[in-house]
Amino acid sequence: MTLPGNPDQNIGILRETIVALVRSDGPDLSARQLAVLLTVYLGEGPHTVRGLANDLNVSKPAITRALDRLGELDLARRKVDPADRRSVLVQRTPKGTTFLHDLRNVMTEAAKGTTEAKLLAAPEQPALRAV
Repeated sequence: MTLPGNPDQNIGILRETIVALVRSDGPDLSARQLAVLLTVYLGEGPHTVRGLANDLNVSKPAITRALDRLGELDLARRKVDPADRRSVLVQRTPKGTTFLHDLRNVMTEAAKGTTEAKLLAAPEQPALRAV
């Protein structure tokens, strides 16, 4: 995948996005947790622990730990596959969808050259909003 713009612009967008995440009242995700979340939400499903481990080239226990945290935050959930009870499916949640939508907004603002992308907490659910 080739990113538009020059590498310095792309790094700037990444920096602004990470700064916005750090400043938010929302969930504090590690790089691995964010990678798992983005893989689940941006890739074709269904997703399994084994498939995510293969996609990200990490161990299944590493995926399990990331999913534990994402589950605590209600950003993703696990469900036993009814077709194969030995397999666990990873599902999206409404809160995770909102998180991804807000993350896109922050990145869009950063791409426009916004020097300060800030996150504001919604009354009952922290959300990302570019200012």
